[in-house]
Amino acid sequence: MAESDTPTPPGLLPDTVHQDTIHQAVKPGTALLRLETTRSRAGVLDGAWWPRSRDIAEELPALITALTEHVGPITRVGLDATAWRGIPTRLVIDDRVVHLDSFPVGDDTVLVTRGENDHFSLLVVPPDTSADAARTAMARAVHADNVTQAAQILIANVPE
Repeated sequence: MAESDTPTPPGLLPDTVHQDTIHQAVKPGTALLRLETTRSRAGVLDGAWWPRSRDIAEELPALITALTEHVGPITRVGLDATAWRGIPTRLVIDDRVVHLDSFPVGDDTVLVTRGENDHFSLLVVPPDTSADAARTAMARAVHADNVTQAAQILIANVPE
């Protein structure tokens, strides 16, 4: 099997493709997500998400479904209202109510709550980012010893 034939694990970005290829290869409603692979959660960020648009009602269900598979039921999501179009106060996703809160966290971060008080902080890669820049930023965000804030990761890895 050639290296290019090696399947990419679900939720991870392939190593050598262009942004258009990724967005065409990913079915609508699929989240491009990376999570830190250690249980320590000692880094600043717990994961990274690359939505394809700023329409939260369209993008969030796939993220919540993916997160629920890996970390359990999600109860709340905190986002910056200036970064997303039309944030409702709640969505029903996979037959569960997920509450959405608007916080001034910036367009580079989403806060996710599992249960009552277990919070996950995810880097949000802008939708129009190239595949190479997205892959680099996402990998940096999930590095176990990462102490760099989301905004700084994007400044360093995602050209404007």
